Amino acid sequence: MARITVEDCLSQVGNENRFALIHLAVARLKQHRKGKPFLVKGKNKENIMTLREIAAGEVTFSNIADLAVEHLEDEASESKEETTNTE
Repeated sequence: MARITVEDCLSQVGNENRFALIHLAVARLKQHRKGKPFLVKGKNKENIMTLREIAAGEVTFSNIADLAVEHLEDEASESKEETTNTE
């Protein structure tokens, strides 16, 4: 895969605001550190993978909160299944 650039990410964010891009990337990194899987394939470090997600249009300001909620719902259903399987 080719190198990821800030310009690739800014074109997806749409407002040419690097400050906003950083906030989006940090929010997504926090989700990854809580166990949320990456939405794009690759073998880079988490910060580069996060930028790849943004550049691919998978992570935006409009869906960042939804991605966190999906992760919480996934965890809840997994813990419910584990409880059911152990009984």
